[in-house]
Amino acid sequence: MRRPVAYIAGTGRGIPAKVMTNEDFAAIGIETTHEWIFERTGIAQRHIATAAETTAGMAADAAHVAMSRAGVTAGELDIIVFSTATPDRLLPSTAVDLQAALGATRAAAFDVSAACSGFLYALTVAEGMLATGVAETALVVGAEKMSSIVDWKDRSTCVLFGDGAGAVVLRRHKGGLLPHKNGVLSSFMRSDGTLAELLWRPAGGAAQPFCQDVLDDRSFYVKMAGREVFKSAVRSMAEACDRALDAAKLTGNDIDILIPHQANVRIIEATAKHANISMDKVYVNVDRYGNTSSASIPIALDELAEQGRLKEGTTVLMVAFGAGFTWASSVVRF
Repeated sequence: MRRPVAYIAGTGRGIPAKVMTNEDFAAIGIETTHEWIFERTGIAQRHIATAAETTAGMAADAAHVAMSRAGVTAGELDIIVFSTATPDRLLPSTAVDLQAALGATRAAAFDVSAACSGFLYALTVAEGMLATGVAETALVVGAEKMSSIVDWKDRSTCVLFGDGAGAVVLRRHKGGLLPHKNGVLSSFMRSDGTLAELLWRPAGGAAQPFCQDVLDDRSFYVKMAGREVFKSAVRSMAEACDRALDAAKLTGNDIDILIPHQANVRIIEATAKHANISMDKVYVNVDRYGNTSSASIPIALDELAEQGRLKEGTTVLMVAFGAGFTWASSVVRF
């Protein structure tokens, strides 16, 4: 196990106030029921942003809380690594909007695009920059306004997603590479672009820009082959768990809390079973948030912190799978 170079100093979340329950879909003409959604996904409700609430705005709410808990000011931030699949605009990055909102004038800010795995990708990128000495303090954010890219006429996708943001402050240990017990113990990332069309937005980018045909056929919205995605998610998250645990020289018995990406309760249960981690150690909030893509893990982290469950010595395994396909994992000791 490598010596931890960086540690999580603070967490935060920014959640829209509006709650949409499964029963609410009938009001917008979606033929579904609470039972149909809940039995297949474990989702009972999700938070939906208003037109005025932006990805950067939710991220700023999360960042302010994380920075306050870490005792870090905007001027101390060296880098902002922002994961999102729902940028407020295509150019420039949403990260620079967040930087401006925070007044983090010293920080380099950039976006990471790895869909639901994005927060763990961003965490790994930030930790690597801290390890090289490029930065001492990083803000790592996962923020998504998924309601803006789902087709509200497609029952198979619109019931799955929600909006929100989560953030952590990552700090380099004083003394550089001297031994430390807490921090990021291991990380793992992989991707497989040959499966991209199983979960994607076919149009609306540079290859097929917005035009009347794209608007008419609704091909700029998320499309998903649910059964195939489910199979790949279970297999890939199992691999990610194994690789992160092996790198940290730990087993499932050493993990105090498993935070899987909150997409589907059946995927969560399968991942826990493979990692030999009992469900009483698994944090689940998919019932309250739905799938918030790369925001799901940092939102869960902040809820755990707020509940006082991230005590000194608590070892957490985080694992995610997303469009790309991408998958990632990380073991962190608090």
